[in-house]
Amino acid sequence: MKRNYKVLLLMVLLAFASCSFTTKSFDDSDKDKMLIHIIKNILKEYHFDPIAIDDEFSADFFADYIETIDPLKRFFYASDYKDFEKYKLTIDDQLKVSDLTFFNVTHERMMKRIQEAKSLYKEVLSQPFDFSKDEVLDTDSEKLSFVNNRKELKERWRLQLKYSTLINYDDIYKEEIQAKEKDSLHVMKTAVEIEKEAREATLKSLDIYFNDNLDDLTREDYFAVYVNAIVDEFDPHTYYLAPRNKEVFDQRMSGKLEGIGAGLQKRMDYIKITYLVSGGPAWRGKELEIDDIILKVKQEDEKEAVSIVGMRIDDAIKLIKGPKGTKVTLTIKKIDGSIKDVVITRDVVELGETYAKSSLVEKNDKKFGVINLPSFYLDFNDYKRLNAAADVKKEIERLKAEGIGGLVLDLRGNGGGSLPAVVDMAGLFIEEGPIVQVRSTGESKEILRDKDKSITWDGPLVILVNEISASASEIMAAAMQDYKRAIIIGSKQTYGKGTVQNVMNLNNVVRNNTLGDLGALALTTQKYYRINGGSVQLEGVKSDVVVPGRFSYIDVGEKDKTNPLPWDEIDAANYKVLDTYYDYNETISKSKERMRNNAQLKLIDENAKWMKSKIDETLVPLNYEVYRATNQKNEEESKRFDAISEYKTNLTFKSHAYERKLFTSDTTDLKEKRERWYESMSKDVYIEEALNVLEDLKMSYAMKKVAHTKR
Repeated sequence: MKRNYKVLLLMVLLAFASCSFTTKSFDDSDKDKMLIHIIKNILKEYHFDPIAIDDEFSADFFADYIETIDPLKRFFYASDYKDFEKYKLTIDDQLKVSDLTFFNVTHERMMKRIQEAKSLYKEVLSQPFDFSKDEVLDTDSEKLSFVNNRKELKERWRLQLKYSTLINYDDIYKEEIQAKEKDSLHVMKTAVEIEKEAREATLKSLDIYFNDNLDDLTREDYFAVYVNAIVDEFDPHTYYLAPRNKEVFDQRMSGKLEGIGAGLQKRMDYIKITYLVSGGPAWRGKELEIDDIILKVKQEDEKEAVSIVGMRIDDAIKLIKGPKGTKVTLTIKKIDGSIKDVVITRDVVELGETYAKSSLVEKNDKKFGVINLPSFYLDFNDYKRLNAAADVKKEIERLKAEGIGGLVLDLRGNGGGSLPAVVDMAGLFIEEGPIVQVRSTGESKEILRDKDKSITWDGPLVILVNEISASASEIMAAAMQDYKRAIIIGSKQTYGKGTVQNVMNLNNVVRNNTLGDLGALALTTQKYYRINGGSVQLEGVKSDVVVPGRFSYIDVGEKDKTNPLPWDEIDAANYKVLDTYYDYNETISKSKERMRNNAQLKLIDENAKWMKSKIDETLVPLNYEVYRATNQKNEEESKRFDAISEYKTNLTFKSHAYERKLFTSDTTDLKEKRERWYESMSKDVYIEEALNVLEDLKMSYAMKKVAHTKR
């Protein structure tokens, strides 16, 4: 919320008005100390639920920070940990006076261990691996303890590098098999030759990782990790943006992405895909999915792929991005554990593809509308230029002109966005009234209302959600559920993010700043509540009709994050459940009965359970025959789920008249993008059920109105 951000910034500026730095020369230590001082005070004064920086904080931070900088326990020794442990209960005291001793000690030791690791991995990779030996690697790093000596550390590196080489070995072996199938005269490489080539590829990846990535990291980069570990103790959505990361953030906000059109996030040592941009190269290719792990990246003009396991995310992105029209091959580890290569042609991705879009759909000679909304976007500087609510209103009007009898609002995968946008959007479906309640620490609640008495759509409404529908999506679904204005179909619960953040430019805090760019801080300043008084924090929004999905058994919600804020509730706002002729209870009962007997959903549920079982398998065989047999078994097992993507409804999707006119002068492949979307929806069992519900709502409306008229 723009107004709240300005008030917060003004308060911060006043609080730090006395901080004036005009001395001409400062070193990194001065800047780091000032950064700690500023952030510590901002967290104390303005975080929604500030925690005490005491011995308990110190112990928790100590464990989390060590886990962050050495998650696979492949750098530090047990003796290092013992040295660090001396500070376990004094970090809080250091932070209070901006003392950097703990950071300096761990940073200097890490620099030393990184240099030692350079010789260690080269030593390991100088000898062939025996892939006929029965060994396993446990990928669950939480089970690991720190090693006692170099011999034990070398063994840990050996197992991890053997696994990396095994993946390369499998790739090369498959290429040889394919080459032989294409050309019977092709002389296949021997196992010895394949092992050597695979090991050299691993060595090259490690050289790049250490020499081009780790060596390129500055003290500022490492200190940003330290600061982020501090603020992460407050909640998972408060985070520090170092100057270099702030530039990336600002570019993200500019309206264009270049590359494959996917959101990436580093979790432990791995780079995961968090979202796909609609219309982007990855989305068009249909092979990448959310939660896929990218193991390696290969450029089209290079023979060997580069491993990005353990790589800094900025450096991984540099490898994945590239000029429009060039190809990149990503080695992906799927959620079921299978590994495959995916070739993507890079392109310029317009964020406009993440805006609202709609479709007409015909079912049993009746017309309905579907609106897909990937986020609640809003341009705070020009409200009229870019506004999700205004765009959705336009789409509703265009669908109404075609004579639709019901509307589906698809918020699956919608991670949220602007509070003003969701308040305005909810107002499209009710006459007027409260939409959401917002509370800041120590202040009375604020009720955000729809004050416009006009209603854009008063007909049957269904909202689709899933486990990663978050924040503003949850506000929208909750408000419509509380008013009994819509039926919510989707996961058992939504994501469960009930907090509001503001991004603060720290350079505006220090007067006459000569310390250089300080970056920015995303700060949790408020919590929002349903109009019935309950919070969606942790609990999310419970669907009226629960259907299984691919995330049903996977830890993806707020409750699975580190240090989430607790659930609570406040007094309900003054609102009235809408009095309509729609029989929601009967309609929900009918939908639940259909869902219980739906073969497609049963198969989706079985697939979700199977994927969870694969995630829980942390032991990886390092014997190639066993590894290959395991992969083949998984591939065979997964074939029974092919029917999920082969499912077909009898629904017909098409564009409304306004969009059809655009096709004649379009230069952005809009028609092709829409046809791809329609094809996807024609296989979507959730859209199919949403339309069944709309039909039932229309029928219940007609019957109750007739009954009322007879009375």
